[in-house]
Parts: sequence; C-alpha cells; structure tokens
Amino acid sequence: MYKGMRVAAVVPAHNEEKLIAKTITTMPELIDIIVVVDDLSTDETAKRAVETGDPRLVLLQHEVNTGVGGSILDGHREALKMGADVNVVMAGDAQMDPQYLPALLDPIAEKGYGFTKANRFFSRTGLKGMPASRVFGSIMLSFATKLASGYWHLFDPQNGYTAVTKESLSRIDLDRIALGYSFENDLLIWLNIANVRAKDVPVPAVYGEEVSGMKMHKVIPQISSLLIKGFWRRIFRKHVLMSFSPIALMLFMGLFLATVGTAVGVWVIANTIGEPVASPASVLLAVGPLLVGVNMLVQALAMDMQESPD
Repeated sequence: MYKGMRVAAVVPAHNEEKLIAKTITTMPELIDIIVVVDDLSTDETAKRAVETGDPRLVLLQHEVNTGVGGSILDGHREALKMGADVNVVMAGDAQMDPQYLPALLDPIAEKGYGFTKANRFFSRTGLKGMPASRVFGSIMLSFATKLASGYWHLFDPQNGYTAVTKESLSRIDLDRIALGYSFENDLLIWLNIANVRAKDVPVPAVYGEEVSGMKMHKVIPQISSLLIKGFWRRIFRKHVLMSFSPIALMLFMGLFLATVGTAVGVWVIANTIGEPVASPASVLLAVGPLLVGVNMLVQALAMDMQESPD
C-alpha cells in the first residue's frame, strides 16, 4: 500500500531464470501484489519465481508466446481483478530500480496523473552505461512518438518502467493495444485519445546481465508502421470524431493546399524546361497554396502541442 493506493507490480518475463528471483526479492513493501507473467519461457523462469516464496506472488504462464506487450496486458488484467489501484511495470530482467517507485507513484497519488513513466534522458548521468546505438535510436523514436501520440512533453517512449491507474486502464480497450515491442508506443496513443494526464520522471538506465532479444531490422519497420497508423487514428478519433477541432481543419486544409501547390509546381517546372519561361501567374499559383498549406500545417502542429494532456 502506498499513500492509500493498492499497488501491483506487473513483471513480464521470458527466459529470465537468472534474474527473475532478484527482481521479485528486491520488491519493496509498498508493493501489494506481484504478477509475474511467464511468456512461454524455455528455461526455469517460473520455477525460480516460485522458489522465492514471496506471498505476494501471482504467477501466470502463457501457453503461447505473446511478446512483451501481451505479457504486460495480461498482467494488468490480472492485477485489476485483484483490486489494484495502480499497476507498475517492472521487467523480469531487474533493469528497473525499485528505489524510484515512489517517484513514479507520487505524481499519481498527489497530483492526479493517470500515467507516469521513467525517462533516462533528463540528465547525462542517466545515460551512463547506455550503448550509443540505443541513445541515437531512442532520440529518433522519441520524436516520432511525440508526433504520433500527441504527448509532446514526454520522451524516451520505449522505457517500460511505467505506472498507470485503474481508472486510466478502464478508459481504453486493452484488446486493441499492439503487442510486442511496439506496445509502449501504441499505449501512449490510446492514452492520449482518452485524455489521460501523463508525466515523465527522471530515472537512470540500468544495464547489467540482461540480454536484449530485440531485432532492429524487424522492430523498426513494425514500430514505424504503427506510429503512422496511430497518428491518423488519434487525429480521427480525438479531433474529428469526438469534436471537429481546429487542429483537424488546419491539418486537412494544410495538407490539401500543400499538395496542390507542390503538384502545380512540378507541372510548371516540367513545362518550362528549356526555352519556355514560367509566367508570374504560374509561379504564384504554385507558391501561394504551398506557403499557405505549410503555414496551416505548422499551426496545426502548434495547437496539437498545446492540447497535450499534461
């Protein structure tokens, strides 16, 4: 129990026999429920978890490998059934330092946030030990996720150290959230559609014995596709379906005018190669819509930033 909230730790685990016991035994007393989800491990992950003898432990074992997203979602569902008010995700590889749990939970308990997440980029020391390739990839992915999710004040979206309230989870359809490594990105998009207030918390990265199973050549196309689809889903559901906001008007008109201006510009260039010279009217017909369209797109972006539920 933490400040009147019943707290559950959701622990997704796949082949974590070396670290799952450490993850469980280092859970502080403020954690009331520990839901370990063994995602069809081929080692003794489940056995090592049970051997800890922690009375708070609830073990779920998948018969089919669902990926990290599927494991987390099943953990959330089980925790909610057991009466948890807040669920904290702590991976089975002991990467997530329990001493930062109060930092994640305080904004929820004291300021009414519905979702908090760790951010390794608040300070240079927080990146100590993080491989350079991960730093670059995280920065690029963070900007893409900002655009898709609408949470412009959040960074480091792939950081799975998160806390979410029962009320926030009840406002989204858990069955529609993507599984696998794109889970965190899609969750942010759905939370924004539901207008859930979210906050970043400074937490340094921890890298030790764990081995990442992420294959970048498969993950990057998957996440890129999800972010593109997720952006348009958010725009349609939040800014068109719920209320036709100025953001949607600016965005659609901006895209239309920018496309018209670009198309006319290409036509003018193609027909004035060589001796013909483009008339001022032709140039204006191309440049005018393009400049107005770009300006409207910038305005839509600015308004979207202002509407970020923080």
